[in-house]
Amino acid sequence: MVNAEILMNVTPTESRVAVVENGVLQEIFIERSNHRGLVGNIYKGRVVRVLPGMQAAFVDIGLERAAFIHSSEISRDNNAPIVQLVREGQSLIVQVTKDPIGTKGARLTTHLSIPSRYLVYMPGTAHLGVSQRIEEESERERLKRLVTGCMESEGLTGEAGFILRTAADGVGEDEILADVRYLRRLWRKLEERIKDNPLPSMIYDELPLSQRAIRDLARPETTKILIDSNETYQKIDQFCQQYVPEVAETIEYYKGPGPIFELYNVEEDIQRGLERQVALKSGGYLVIDQTEAMTTIDVNTGGFVGRRNLEDTIFKTNLEAATAIGRQVRLRNLGGIIILDFIDMTDVEHQRQVLRMLEKVLEKDHTKTKISGVSELGLVEMTRKRTRESLEHMLMEPCSACQGRGSVKTAETICYEIFREILREERAYNAGTYLVLASQEVVDRLLDEDSHGLADLEAFIGKTIRLQVEGRYRQDEYDIILQ
Repeated sequence: MVNAEILMNVTPTESRVAVVENGVLQEIFIERSNHRGLVGNIYKGRVVRVLPGMQAAFVDIGLERAAFIHSSEISRDNNAPIVQLVREGQSLIVQVTKDPIGTKGARLTTHLSIPSRYLVYMPGTAHLGVSQRIEEESERERLKRLVTGCMESEGLTGEAGFILRTAADGVGEDEILADVRYLRRLWRKLEERIKDNPLPSMIYDELPLSQRAIRDLARPETTKILIDSNETYQKIDQFCQQYVPEVAETIEYYKGPGPIFELYNVEEDIQRGLERQVALKSGGYLVIDQTEAMTTIDVNTGGFVGRRNLEDTIFKTNLEAATAIGRQVRLRNLGGIIILDFIDMTDVEHQRQVLRMLEKVLEKDHTKTKISGVSELGLVEMTRKRTRESLEHMLMEPCSACQGRGSVKTAETICYEIFREILREERAYNAGTYLVLASQEVVDRLLDEDSHGLADLEAFIGKTIRLQVEGRYRQDEYDIILQ
């Protein structure tokens, strides 16, 4: 039985959402106000370049870099050449499917979809689908009949399609009808914007992280949702009353004496999620390396010695590693191609059990994954849909001191850590003033891009925060002196 909780840490500059299952952090979502994610946003864009050789095009949607769209995301006929689908200068209504990552622009599709609590609305298609996580065939058929009836009563037959989300499992006609009507009203408003807005412009802005978490992450097994910002709590409460009333009873405003992410050691787990090596209880360990093309995870026995023989040692280490890998993939938000190098197993049954364990752990993953069997080289290849940057790419940057061979926390990340540390020490010690000792890069950012956040923090605690550059400090080093 899974006991799930959602913790929300919200500040004016950053929102963080932690998904905790049975007291253990499984997923972390981070959104910063100065560069929110774009996935789900709909834009009225202009085609700026057509690439026949790649069967793709670049589209200006008003971002710093042009976004990319493949021909398969424009036409459902995969054989249609790109030059027959779009031309330079053409207006195109598109939706972001992947955030810009590294040097790559956003990825787009013209197959629009707008989610609500129970449904995904797809204008201009007749498709009717059900989430694969709803496995019971009788329930799948019941839900299809409900949606079909609602579409007929609302005059939507042939005008749009729907996918029933996992959260729809067991809900009744009233809830489904309310979602159908809400999505229909929303699409009518978007149609007006498509008609009237200039090129390029945003047509639909996806919900902020705090509200997306309620819509997408809250499940029947979610027993508690804790929010440490009273303002956000009030907004979430109104959002729930209007759209997801069944979740409203689980929401609480967190007033605990310590930071919310100290519950269940969430802050420590985030730090460990940035480390290359992951220790296993048996004495073995994982080594996780992210590259531009793929992620590799190597399993090592370390000091673990089995009681019976080497094969027993290998099997037990690989079983434990499979559980740890499933968690690390979710925690670090690893995406794309992931190569798993388990310790070689000669027993085919052992191989099957290790793969089954990995599949079982990933059943709770919100992101689509696919796992292959063990290859001739003893490797397991899995793919996980990549829609946003990994935890490492979000919080770290290449280290200039080691010519890019390693990484270091960004100045922005350190600034937010300093804000949280000052709040923690204010609750614990109630000092008169605070002196921050940090690197030149961090102090410069606190005086420039994050000056508003620093001013807001001073106003909130009613204390003066002074800054001092320490030339010997690396970018990720700082101290806070109580005065």
